[in-house]
Amino acid sequence: MALNRATKILLIASSLWYFGEGLFGPLFAIYAEKIGGDLLDITWAWAIYLIATGLFYAIIGRLFTRSKFKRHLMVFGYGLNALLTFGYIFVQNTQQLFLLQVGLGIAEAVSTPIWDSLFASNLEDNENTFHWSLATGHTHFVSGIAIAIGGLIANYVSFHALFMTMGIIQLIATFTQAKLLFWESTRLKN
Repeated sequence: MALNRATKILLIASSLWYFGEGLFGPLFAIYAEKIGGDLLDITWAWAIYLIATGLFYAIIGRLFTRSKFKRHLMVFGYGLNALLTFGYIFVQNTQQLFLLQVGLGIAEAVSTPIWDSLFASNLEDNENTFHWSLATGHTHFVSGIAIAIGGLIANYVSFHALFMTMGIIQLIATFTQAKLLFWESTRLKN
């Protein structure tokens, strides 16, 4: 019933990623207004992100379902997400924001389905409701804490500091997820 090393690594890295992502939370609307966006631009940016994510979930899933490099691809998706998060610093208009949202959607689509697949395949009892509740519930818990902290950073420091913090946390999540690659390779050698 205990989580194995792989599922622990997956959960820790995912928690870090959701924390980094969650720092932005509802501040997205205020940020979009700061770069000249209005209500419709905010709506379009979020819609573009969701559509790109959903579309690329299917494409990535189809292309890499039998790949031997799923873990590498997941780590790449995490890293891409971190790099694109730093991109918020350089966005100056809504068109750039739209492009960034497409990139972030692709990054999530590369990493999340593979994360889900790896989590499921590393569970000893894949019908264990508690383990699945951890996989889902941790995202809400850490995002809730992150939203509160993100608001403080944006309010008392700046959006620039917020995006730097987000990107750094997501890089840490990427390196944590990469531990799974190294752990797997050493496990296979033994």
